[in-house]
Amino acid sequence: MYFTLLVVVILTALALVAVALGIARAISPRSYNPQKGEAYECGIPTRGRSWMQFKVGYYLFAILFLMFDVETVFLFSWAVVVQDLGLYGLASIVFFLVILVLGLAYAWRKGALEWK
Repeated sequence: MYFTLLVVVILTALALVAVALGIARAISPRSYNPQKGEAYECGIPTRGRSWMQFKVGYYLFAILFLMFDVETVFLFSWAVVVQDLGLYGLASIVFFLVILVLGLAYAWRKGALEWK
């Protein structure tokens, strides 16, 4: 009974996705301009090769920024309900901050925050 219901739900979901993709492909505008394949860099035409490698430090710095940016989102939501959480909420956010500070200390010690 449950297996057949699960199969019906999965098949319905797949059919709806296929129909939506088919309709989108059928009614979407098409333009085959070769300029669309070129790299876009702030409206300025590129000189030389557009595909070049960047140092991994840029990506690492960006990931660290995102990690601490997400931390502020969690801290803001915690600050909104801090009075309702009590001592358990305080202990959990202190644990959260300790883990983040350890991560920052690790990244700092490994030299991930230095531009070379």
